[in-house]
Amino acid sequence: MTQDDFDRLQALMASRAGFRLARDRIHLAEHRLAPVARREGFESVEALLATLWAKPVASLGWAVIEALLNPETWFRRDRAIFDTFTNELLPAIGRARPDGQVKVWSAGCSHGQEAYSLAMGALDSGAHVEIVATDLSQRAVERGRSGVFSAFEIQRGLSAQTMLRWFDRADEAWVVKPALRDAVRFARHNLMDAPTDTARFDVIFCRNVLSDMEPRMRGQVVDGLERRLVDDGVLVLGADERIEGDTIAFRPVNGRRGLFVKAPSALSRAA
Repeated sequence: MTQDDFDRLQALMASRAGFRLARDRIHLAEHRLAPVARREGFESVEALLATLWAKPVASLGWAVIEALLNPETWFRRDRAIFDTFTNELLPAIGRARPDGQVKVWSAGCSHGQEAYSLAMGALDSGAHVEIVATDLSQRAVERGRSGVFSAFEIQRGLSAQTMLRWFDRADEAWVVKPALRDAVRFARHNLMDAPTDTARFDVIFCRNVLSDMEPRMRGQVVDGLERRLVDDGVLVLGADERIEGDTIAFRPVNGRRGLFVKAPSALSRAA
């Protein structure tokens, strides 16, 4: 891959997805694009990119973008936030809703481990939840919707007891049980795009997404998340992520890294 090709990839990732492709990732980018080139019938990554630059095709462009996204995730990643969600947020918000239902959005869900982790906690506690999981990558969404995970993936973050409670063994894979699968609805969504519906949520998980984005794009995404939250809704970012710049839309919850409330609320005062 030439430096010019990599520069164009950086511009493509930033403009279409808002993501930053660091300059030291040129070899990783070539490694990740090699399977895409083979799948699309090209002899090399260079041939793939030459075709993309000469005649941009949306499907090929998105295939390239998806291959370069960071899919890293695991079940109950940063376990403390899942305990907070199950033991504190769900009961508090459920009591405040006339029908007791808590609407949750897992934004940037990758292969679904986060969304299924949230569903496990909700189902175990008997809470009434609606969970929507979205990702920029259609392939990731399809993986999540399938509910099929490898032995390595299933053991990463889950105890043996939890594995057996919520998953069935199928040859070398593990498949989510129907009750867990039915608790999560998957869809593709680009956080850079305007919403296609009017749905609003009580809790939005958007963890370890902003840190991979171009700094100038983060404010746009945060504004979009704010519009999708109900008043006093809760935004959950990664433990080391923060909302940059001055904003009155979100207030950090004292002592809870990555947890923000939309405007002052009883939740923030109690924490």
